[in-house]
Amino acid sequence: MHPWIAQRTTTFDASGIRKVFDLAAKLTDPINLSIGQPDFDVPESIQEAAIDAIRGGKNAYSPTQGIGPLREALSKEIADRFGHADRDVFVSSGTSGGLMLSMLSMIDPGDEVIYLDPYFVMYPALLKMCGGVPVPIDSYPTFELDPDKIAAAVTDKTKMILLNSPANPTGVTATAEQLEAVAKLAADKGIALVSDEIYSRFHYDGDFVSPTSFNPDTIVIDGFSKSHAMTGWRVGYVHGPREIIATMLKIQQYSFVCSPQPAQWGALRAMEVSLDGHIEDYRRKRDLICDLLQDDFEFTRPGGAFYLFPKAPGDAGGEAFVHRAIERGLLIIPGNIFSDKDTHFRISFAATDDTLRRGAALLCELAKEA
Repeated sequence: MHPWIAQRTTTFDASGIRKVFDLAAKLTDPINLSIGQPDFDVPESIQEAAIDAIRGGKNAYSPTQGIGPLREALSKEIADRFGHADRDVFVSSGTSGGLMLSMLSMIDPGDEVIYLDPYFVMYPALLKMCGGVPVPIDSYPTFELDPDKIAAAVTDKTKMILLNSPANPTGVTATAEQLEAVAKLAADKGIALVSDEIYSRFHYDGDFVSPTSFNPDTIVIDGFSKSHAMTGWRVGYVHGPREIIATMLKIQQYSFVCSPQPAQWGALRAMEVSLDGHIEDYRRKRDLICDLLQDDFEFTRPGGAFYLFPKAPGDAGGEAFVHRAIERGLLIIPGNIFSDKDTHFRISFAATDDTLRRGAALLCELAKEA
């Protein structure tokens, strides 16, 4: 290792998703079920709002906490929903930026952080970057949030519980009862509760529930990347207790500075855009891919997001199955990128119906060969 490289960078590897893309780089016109972003474009009115901002000279730094109109609109929406007296909001450089700021603001070396396995790839990497200790909770085979398992993992070093519902990579949603139990556990133990709600709008079976409804000190990370197909615009937001938000803002001031200002004006317009048609379409895509695969694969039916996390057929494991799929022109993601286990793989159903049908047909062929 080069002598100038910091030791903290050796505690985690580059994203395994990038490795899959490198492996597939030579494929011509692959069947792509790997992308973790919507397959629809940014709604036109949002595009126009950003263009108007650019042409109107709104191209400088915004305030670190975000442009006033967006923060006001977010504050009103959050206050109407939760009504907490001690709750503030700021605009982050994407939800990834919000996650990093939350870790840097609250995690000291040696602090333990509990989250479910499978998990979003950034969680352990960001924790290790801060010197934190990841405590993954095995949620196989159903991937449900089990409050008893969370409670059993708590020690005197537990600083944070990190929730993600609907979840990436499983698409599984926690029930209101499960969220309430974990929220009250965190409150009783004085543990920070961070809720990653980036897929909150992609919720197909009933209304979305946030643990913030049961614990007023919950820190929520959300944004416009997935809901409005704005993944490249880098506009997220974080809300929680004022002192925590102020500390996160202090770090943002010396790191990300601010979210891109024209994109924030687009996000303000996004708050007025109805997503009902898109959400209904993704509910239908969820049903389609589940119906196509149910005879040949084991999986938990996702209640949200746009992912399915099936068990790989045969005994070779998830990564070997994914390599076979890529050799046949199908891009999917091995489950061991998101987990300490190598038994599953991730499908994104954010794709056209034709792509889903072609991908499912090939997956079923591979399953029969396993």
